[in-house]
Amino acid sequence: MRILLVDDSGTMRTIQKRSLLKLGVPEGEISEAENGQVGFDLFQSKTFDLILTDWNMPIMDGLTLLKKIREKDTQIPVIMITTEAERTRVVTAIEAGVSDYLVKPFTAESLQAKIEKWVPATV
Repeated sequence: MRILLVDDSGTMRTIQKRSLLKLGVPEGEISEAENGQVGFDLFQSKTFDLILTDWNMPIMDGLTLLKKIREKDTQIPVIMITTEAERTRVVTAIEAGVSDYLVKPFTAESLQAKIEKWVPATV
């Protein structure tokens, strides 16, 4: 399973990557991007099975990234992992086509449940 992690925090990407490794995702299957623009460039140049993105990032935020991805692909699961838990933010993300939403801090188990919901029998 090829996963794209998009988060401006290197620490958060490391936490997510460690969680994915614990779930059995091979390290070579995980790509990282430090903002939405780099994430979108990677999305256009590689094939992914799942995208995990933060909301608040410089250069291009996660919501803009989500909208740009949905212009190209309406099927790929995109899970927003963010501290933004306000109902209006969640609704905005849903309206933009987010597959699921996970609030930081999260556990490896909650991440696994979200992934299994969208990419069954791979983790």
